[in-house]
Amino acid sequence: MPFEPVILFFLLGALAGLIRSDLRIPAVLYESLSIFLLLAIGLKGGVELARYPLGDLVFAAACVVLAGALIPLIAFPVLLRAGKMARADAASIAAHYGSVSVVTFAVGSTFLAGQGVEAEGYLTVFLVLLEFPALMIGIWLARRGEGGGENGRGWGKVLHEVFAGKSIVLLLGGLVIGWVAGSEGLKPLDKLFFDLFKGMLAIFLLEMGLVAASRIGDLRRAGWFLAGFAIVMPLVSAGIGIATGLLLGLSVGGTTLLATLYASASYIAAPAAMRIAVPEANPGLSIGAALGITFPFNLLVGIPAYHWLATTLHGVFA
Repeated sequence: MPFEPVILFFLLGALAGLIRSDLRIPAVLYESLSIFLLLAIGLKGGVELARYPLGDLVFAAACVVLAGALIPLIAFPVLLRAGKMARADAASIAAHYGSVSVVTFAVGSTFLAGQGVEAEGYLTVFLVLLEFPALMIGIWLARRGEGGGENGRGWGKVLHEVFAGKSIVLLLGGLVIGWVAGSEGLKPLDKLFFDLFKGMLAIFLLEMGLVAASRIGDLRRAGWFLAGFAIVMPLVSAGIGIATGLLLGLSVGGTTLLATLYASASYIAAPAAMRIAVPEANPGLSIGAALGITFPFNLLVGIPAYHWLATTLHGVFA
């Protein structure tokens, strides 16, 4: 199995961070790359979505969201009881692991393309839908122990932060544009958004490697339990994703991408929402686990493993 080249850029960034190199990606470039990737993923998903009747996706989308909601509900008691974490920290981390990583999804899509494996294009719709339910569950879990007190943190502000956040606006906006324009309408933009996608992702992953290396200190202070959780939880979540994909009749590629989505952990939308809704939670724990361990684990080990398992099980149940 050939090694996906874009992952080498992540490893280069991680190495640069560990040796304390002066390598830095300018903040304006990082922001521009994130906007590009979110739009490109949304546009591609919209083009594929135009090929399917929307009514046929309602049942599948409902199943995907309901199955995804299990992830924070599983993670929270493990963190609270076995990990002996504060309620706010356990809820925040559970929300991060129930939400999804757009970049991990992009790497998974690139991996499948490199293997010549196709996936249902409407998986981007699931990507958008899975961004926020876990955040709402995480906030509810954190507030259950407050005796109903809101402490000035209204749901309206939280919902605005989630739904008006960059990730949702660009993904959903790109999805609608791609759906309305279709493949023919977007042909003039192919060279920008589709042909350059892999190169842009490579530079973005270089920055992600630098950031991941900077989070190692947070994990050391948190202890071995959180490090173990950051590896085991994605495997459990991926199992839920593969089971859901099989039940919905997704292809091998679609099942792999759904498992990748469930196994990923948010480090963009979730930190912003948790900062407002659960300010007493330590962001170093959740971001450190999600970006310092789970993200590289999925890139290096998880995605190939999920693809192998999806292929194997499809062969068994076909």
